[in-house]
Amino acid sequence: MSTEQTVRESLNQALHEELDRDESVFLYGEDVGDYGGLYKISEGLKDKFGEQRVFDTPLAETSLGGTAVGAALAGARPVVEIMYADFLPIASDHLINYAAKMYFNYGDETSVPLVVRAMYGTGDGHGLHHGQSPEAWFMNIPGLKIVMPSTSRDYKGLLKSAIRDDDPVIFLENKMKYDSRGPVPDDEYTVPLCESDIKRTGSDATIVAIGGMVNTAIEAAENLSEKGLECEVVDPRTVSPLDMDPILESVKKTNVLVVAQEAPTFGGFGSEVASQVIDDAFFYLDAPVKRVGAPFTPIPFAENLEEMYVQTASDIEDAVLDAINT
Repeated sequence: MSTEQTVRESLNQALHEELDRDESVFLYGEDVGDYGGLYKISEGLKDKFGEQRVFDTPLAETSLGGTAVGAALAGARPVVEIMYADFLPIASDHLINYAAKMYFNYGDETSVPLVVRAMYGTGDGHGLHHGQSPEAWFMNIPGLKIVMPSTSRDYKGLLKSAIRDDDPVIFLENKMKYDSRGPVPDDEYTVPLCESDIKRTGSDATIVAIGGMVNTAIEAAENLSEKGLECEVVDPRTVSPLDMDPILESVKKTNVLVVAQEAPTFGGFGSEVASQVIDDAFFYLDAPVKRVGAPFTPIPFAENLEEMYVQTASDIEDAVLDAINT
């Protein structure tokens, strides 16, 4: 059995269940306590679990990163909210140079089981500092897991898995999708990290999309279906480490690949996927890989410019048709 619920409700349930399950889990960050989070993800948790386990902090991302590493090394499982993903670089020294490298240095002698939740997503007029999609900033860092869910079910199941994981996880939440609804199992469950998911099957083209672009890719695939083209939509869910096998298998079936992301195309996730497919499945491709993403510019404030910046289902459809007609 399952229940339709929003991404917001799924995240709140995941946090509630993990705080209830494991006393070593605690949540802290900017406005997560009294206010319940800027987007109300943590609403009611402080009342339930008390201010020792759910509490507010100053706007001090460096301290959030450092204390999370220290708490994880001491045996806790901290979940830190950095309100906007744009400010993850302020905490990046602790995440990149300490959390990500501990296992390499010490092996099974230690672990750093921390989760950093951060919000991204363009389309609400917040401009250049409150909507960037930063996955590529951290993809080059061995030891960090980067998770980007797309559905209510995956948001809940992946956050629970991230909290239970013994490695540091950056958990990216698209703030434009918090009100999106979808079925969520009524029974307790988790979704495994580092496993891609086929969100839609098809034989004419493969669309690999991440985060907020997954639903856009599905919309594009449904529109193309009306034109007689059936696209397979692959959602990696975990951006790094990347589960490439389902992507390669899909490309070998469809012979066409389009990759969609919110971030600028240059130096992004799509470039890495394209490169790996060219390495491992080049002779299956009937056309060059097409990448759909933002232009190489900061996010504009002006509504008309922002509309041009955000990629749509139509952009993905055009990329698929360009590839097929090449």
